[in-house]
Amino acid sequence: MNPFRYERASDAASAVALLAENPNAAFLGGGTNLVDHMKLGIAQPDLLVDVARLPYDRIELLPDGGVRIGATVRNSELAADRTIRTRYPMLTQALLAGASGQLRNLATTGGNLLQRTRCVYFQDVSKPCNKRVPGSGCPAREGYHRTLAILGASEVCIATHPSDMAVALVALDAAVRVLGPNGERTIPLTSFYRLPGDEPQRDSVLEHGELITAVDLPKLPFATRSHYRKVRDRASYAFALVSVAVAIDVADGVVRDVRIALGGVAHAPWRATKAEAALRGAPATEEAFRRAAEAEIADAQPLPGNAFKVPLARNILVRTLLDLTGEEDHS
Repeated sequence: MNPFRYERASDAASAVALLAENPNAAFLGGGTNLVDHMKLGIAQPDLLVDVARLPYDRIELLPDGGVRIGATVRNSELAADRTIRTRYPMLTQALLAGASGQLRNLATTGGNLLQRTRCVYFQDVSKPCNKRVPGSGCPAREGYHRTLAILGASEVCIATHPSDMAVALVALDAAVRVLGPNGERTIPLTSFYRLPGDEPQRDSVLEHGELITAVDLPKLPFATRSHYRKVRDRASYAFALVSVAVAIDVADGVVRDVRIALGGVAHAPWRATKAEAALRGAPATEEAFRRAAEAEIADAQPLPGNAFKVPLARNILVRTLLDLTGEEDHS
């Protein structure tokens, strides 16, 4: 590991100022991803600014009925929170599907959002990777790509975003609050992540020096009927091959509203807007669910090693919708 300087931030403004004046500095939260990358040589910051002790460790109810999650709230605390479990169960389920208990005790909300891909070529500094070294190539296209993207990829990168929590938050229309050198701004999470295009090294729209301070969840009454389903190679401590987060509102057998996001299929948590549009006003039937799923994955561009993700994404979306509306039918 390269030598680096360490500073513990006393407040958010000084943390932002420290980072802004050093182009090769990084914020340190729980460190569950960044420290690994420093050990592997993927990240080599000159300065770490520790923000884990800043006063963003609360889960608060907002006047409009939403919920604000501080950026330093630990994943285990967020998953256990009574309000989150009751109002947004798919968020709790997504958190508990990720990592291990030990890592959830350390990982923060802000840090979870900023995880980087687990593509094996990105993780191995002896291999070329456009995300790590722009212009060096993407050997995953001809090499190992079983776990990689089928939607939204580009010729230069087919990496996938690894967070489970972010998939649920995208489905819930969450917004990220950030503080930077130019002040505060709020970014809808659906606009926070970037698809790779020809700049795969940029995961999000954050500018250097911008610090995540909180995540806001809107009031969404029908999110009490929601579910996160994750398909992976083993029962725990594995990243998603495909995952789905769904919240649905059904009345008299008709879908009034729905929120859907997919994980494990793209460079970012994938908001399934085509499926949502197909479902609103449609009958809550397996046929309608299947048509909606097909509409969402119609633009998939799989490679030979991950073509199985296309039927897998379709089937777990349909199954999750059936499970949720089956509960509706028996209520």
